[in-house]
Amino acid sequence: MNRKLCAPADKAQSWETINWKKAEAYVKKLQMRIVKAQKDGHYNKVKSLQWLLTHSFYAKALAVKRVTSNKGKNTAGVDHELWKTPRGKFEAIDKLKRRGYQPQPLRRVYIPKKNGKMRPLSIPTVTSYCTPPNDVLECCLQLA
Repeated sequence: MNRKLCAPADKAQSWETINWKKAEAYVKKLQMRIVKAQKDGHYNKVKSLQWLLTHSFYAKALAVKRVTSNKGKNTAGVDHELWKTPRGKFEAIDKLKRRGYQPQPLRRVYIPKKNGKMRPLSIPTVTSYCTPPNDVLECCLQLA
C-alpha cells in the first residue's frame, strides 16, 4: 500500500478560501459538545474537547476574523502589529500556537476624559486577543 499522507483537502490555502459557514458550524458544534459534557459531569471529555477546539484551524481562523473586524482593529498593542492584509491574517492563524506563548506587557496609553483629565488605558497585543483559550471560555459561558 503506497498511500500519501497530506493535509486535509478542505483546509484553506489562503484567507479568501476559508469556508466561514463551515468554520462557524464546526466551532459551534464543538462548543455545544463541551457544554453538554460539562453538564453531564464528563470532565475528561471536556478537557479533550477543549484541546480539540484550542488547536483547531477553524477556531483560530474565527478568532483572527473577529479581532480583525472589530472596532479596535486599527489599534496596535505593544508589539505595534496589525493584521490588515488577507495574507497577514492567514499567517496570523499559524502564529497562534499555545505552547511557549508568553503574553507581552500591556501598552499604556492615556485618553482624555470629559472633565479634561487623562485616564489610563491598557491595550494588549492582537495575539493576546486571539489566543484560543479566551474563545473557549467565552463560548462556554455564553452557551451554558
